[in-house]
Amino acid sequence: MQPMTLSRIATVVGGRLVDVLDPEAQVTQPAVFDSRETVPGSLFLALKGEHTDGHAYAEAAVNKGAAVALVTRPVGVPAIVVDDVLGAFARLGRFLLHDALGTAKVVAITGSAGKTSTKDLIAQVLPGQVVSTPQSFNNEIGLPLTITMADRDTDYLVLEMGARHIGDIRDLTRIAPPDISVVTNVGTAHVGEFGGRENIAEAKGEIVEAVQPGGAAILNADDDFVDVMRNRTQARVVTYGLAEEATIRATGIEIDGHGRASYTLVTPEGSAGVRLQFVGDVQVHNSLAAAAVGREAGLDVDQVAARLSEALPRSRWRMETTTRPDGVTVVNDAYNANPHSMRHSLDALAAMTRGRDQRSVAVLGRMNELGDDSRTAHEEIGRYAAGLDLDHIILVGGDEAGWMQQGAGSVGGKAVHLPDQDTALELLHKILRPGDVVLVKASRGVQLQQLADALLQPNPHTPDA
Repeated sequence: MQPMTLSRIATVVGGRLVDVLDPEAQVTQPAVFDSRETVPGSLFLALKGEHTDGHAYAEAAVNKGAAVALVTRPVGVPAIVVDDVLGAFARLGRFLLHDALGTAKVVAITGSAGKTSTKDLIAQVLPGQVVSTPQSFNNEIGLPLTITMADRDTDYLVLEMGARHIGDIRDLTRIAPPDISVVTNVGTAHVGEFGGRENIAEAKGEIVEAVQPGGAAILNADDDFVDVMRNRTQARVVTYGLAEEATIRATGIEIDGHGRASYTLVTPEGSAGVRLQFVGDVQVHNSLAAAAVGREAGLDVDQVAARLSEALPRSRWRMETTTRPDGVTVVNDAYNANPHSMRHSLDALAAMTRGRDQRSVAVLGRMNELGDDSRTAHEEIGRYAAGLDLDHIILVGGDEAGWMQQGAGSVGGKAVHLPDQDTALELLHKILRPGDVVLVKASRGVQLQQLADALLQPNPHTPDA
């Protein structure tokens, strides 16, 4: 974080210092909301959650070296007391970006799927010093927290912006107005909360309305809900995709045996070959968005292609691919799931085994927040998986897994419905053989990444275990 004195922070956020011995002491490290992550010089945020109150951990944070805690009441340690911690933190983030970080440019990313992978690609394509959203910290807490990770040497801030309601992204852009906005797609993630794709598009489009003068809106030309957002911005519009009319596009796409794409990157200035290290054909679109951002940053097509080809996955549980000593490959894509991302992950699994002496095994769990469309969506995914001619389809959980099984069965597909991860793991230990590729995917709340991790441990039923 760009160093700031406690007295200056208090003035910026509209708070008062309590139990502070030295008002000129400085916060020098990023903010934290988990006292266990505190380092000397941190700013600790005392946030109230459903099950815990951060105020109870302020003392522990200060004992670990936090310079001060941002609180709504005195807690017996150096603190800045405000009426609303989140509101105060937003004011601090806005101040840091506009008054303390010099000329750092903001690249803002939203979409129903692919935000995090696109963010990781963009962060590795851009030149100079880049700070990007850690994990998926893309809300009113994570966005200003990311800003506190930057300093005067930062050239670019790459910020994910998520939304659960119309107006959420507008609020985030008030903290960090984007110089470049990227929209990946409009799918059905959170459709149960939004009430339809049209409302999701309305929310996501707020990010292009906020682009600063002289900036660019980078839009997916292959998604009709995104492409029409060009009518909602005064910014320069750059499109990407497979469509012939896209500004930045890919031709000659090929998928290798590890599910990684190679293609020719085509721009108005020329073309160059790209070989991605990310798994899944959906990464072609994500990388094209990153290419468009790199082009806006002044890189030529050869530089962009080289950086894309060198970029590595940074975020866990997103097509995270690990091969066991016995040759079984586990693809852990259990961070989140919706119908759009589920199809892409299943396509990647099929591509990794098609035409090869390898078996494909899909282990799928519930997709959350689909509202009234939940049963239909799960049945459709079951049918889709069955249509890919996968060798094994294992569905884990309650009603939603049963609906997927019914969908698979309706088109003659065979799928196994198991009640929990333990029974799924037991079955997998019995059926897996060297060379198999196992996809594990569900919404985050299902915690199916635990099953993926367990698959990477020695089989307790083998003689050598």
